[in-house]
Amino acid sequence: MRISAFLFVVLFFSTALNAQVVVKDSLETLSDTTIVFNTEMEEMFITKDKALEEEMRKIKILERRVLKVYPYAKMAAENLVILNRNMAKLKTEREKKKYFKIVENYLENEFGERLKKFSRKDGQILIKLINRQTGETTFNLVKDLKSGWKAFWASNTAKLFDLNMKAEYKPFTELEDFYIEGILIKAFSSNKLQKQDPAKPIDLAELSATWKERVNIARKDRQERLTKEKAEK
Repeated sequence: MRISAFLFVVLFFSTALNAQVVVKDSLETLSDTTIVFNTEMEEMFITKDKALEEEMRKIKILERRVLKVYPYAKMAAENLVILNRNMAKLKTEREKKKYFKIVENYLENEFGERLKKFSRKDGQILIKLINRQTGETTFNLVKDLKSGWKAFWASNTAKLFDLNMKAEYKPFTELEDFYIEGILIKAFSSNKLQKQDPAKPIDLAELSATWKERVNIARKDRQERLTKEKAEK
């Protein structure tokens, strides 16, 4: 059975296409802004409230997933440079098709089963992290690799498995993406993951302030609701 276009793009970008290329990076010294972001994120959830305790439990599960799939997204960005270099050497459509055929067969045999074991949620997070690291949606990467028509069908097939290949990483507006960013920063600082900057810079001070304000507003609304309910009893 052929791997899906989604698996193909993940495998294509998460595997070194040039055996001679060894990518190394070192963890950069964390800035004060990063430390503040980490601290404020933790302070938001220091509470005995049962609902927030459950939220923290979900974050722990999310953390395990992020640690699992992030390396694939990181390699996606690294190998995008290699891909572009190799593509520049191909002059005809025949050469490109032959190239993709060889790569696709190799990746399917070598890594297909491993990625097929990813859960739906793993896939959803991976799609977002690929967008974070490459600046492109998985849909557009498939479109560039294959064709717009195949990308359309790949996207609709992915939807059957609750995977939106057009999904973008939005830590300023999506709560889960905000959690993911916090998880990444903590993992970088503890050397659990190798640091790689996102394709589009993220202002951590602004991100932290944005969500701190939202949390404070939510707390205030909740307290007012509880006070009102108590007064009505």
